Amino acid sequence: MTPAIGLRAALLAGVALVALAIALAVEHQGKHKESLPTPAGQWYTALAAPYMPSTTTAKGACGVTIGPKTAGVAHPELPCGVKIYVKFDGKEVLTQVVDRGHVIPGREFDVTQGLAKLLGLQGTQTIQWRFAR
Repeated sequence: MTPAIGLRAALLAGVALVALAIALAVEHQGKHKESLPTPAGQWYTALAAPYMPSTTTAKGACGVTIGPKTAGVAHPELPCGVKIYVKFDGKEVLTQVVDRGHVIPGREFDVTQGLAKLLGLQGTQTIQWRFAR
């Protein structure tokens, strides 16, 4: 093998190796990129207000540890873990049921302090919500 042919073969092998590394990186990225669940059905309206469990960090009825940054909702009837989209003041957040709701007449959801902060929700407000698939 002449030096020119050997150099050419080494360069081609290097290019093939770089192409393989790029292909593996792109495939790895594609596999680990999670997309949000698709919204399902129509938007519903409900009254909601922020709440905080009696201590700074406590387990809710669904077994989820709820702290100041937890983004979730409490609802008296929806099953634990159900994913829903909540919309308020132009902001839409995917969240889930993490606790059982406080039964206050007229209010359907309690939102954790973390979710209230994400939505900019203070006091009792009308929100929109719908299920996620």
